[in-house]
Amino acid sequence: MQTWNPEQYSRHARFVSDLGAPVVDLLNPEEGERILDLGCGDGSLTEQLVSAGCQVMAIDSSPEQVFAARERGIDARIMDATCLEFDQEFDAVFSNAVLHWIKDQTSVLENIHRVLVPGGRLVAEFGGFGCVASVRKALATVLAERDIDANNFNPWYFPTTEEYTDLLQTCGFNVSSICLFPRPTPLPSDLTHWLKIFVQPFLEPIPKENRNSLLAEVRDLLAPILRTAEGTWVLDYVRLRTTATRPR
Repeated sequence: MQTWNPEQYSRHARFVSDLGAPVVDLLNPEEGERILDLGCGDGSLTEQLVSAGCQVMAIDSSPEQVFAARERGIDARIMDATCLEFDQEFDAVFSNAVLHWIKDQTSVLENIHRVLVPGGRLVAEFGGFGCVASVRKALATVLAERDIDANNFNPWYFPTTEEYTDLLQTCGFNVSSICLFPRPTPLPSDLTHWLKIFVQPFLEPIPKENRNSLLAEVRDLLAPILRTAEGTWVLDYVRLRTTATRPR
């Protein structure tokens, strides 16, 4: 039930694309390269690839985000990352803050492998092991009080480097680099806005009229942990960053 509102995302979660700049640097896009932006969102980072002179195709499963990307003049399409409609068409696949939303990692990596030319590269960053652990614990607590197992509604996949290295290799990639690192992330607004954007699947078993009160309970549990003395919320993000290539 995860949906995306581009206006709310831009206002309360712009840090996602802003903090993705190092991933663009890692990609090191070159003029004329054919690049697939997998999970483009509203196209903020995609614009940087276009500005570098690349031939960019952007995809996202959210129609609203795709329309927002098109308004930037980006060639964006509504497409599921596990059902890519290409074959050896791209020099690189770029993905920021997307892969942790996909449980079927084998399918998505097999698709990425197929769309890359031999020697093509995958450059990605997404949530890794331990990401937003405090949020997940708070959600589990308030849902358990309602006899609901949060694991049944958890939409995220946060792997270790060992786990993801094995998966990449199983899907035919040579792993060039992979690392896991904490990235404490200040929020531009109250935690409630972040929760409403990112934890929608956890709210599925809760009647709509009760969801705001549940989120208030989550906020209260997290305030002593994640809110600074100045009132800024800082989330315990952990990122996994990797580069891998399809063998020639």
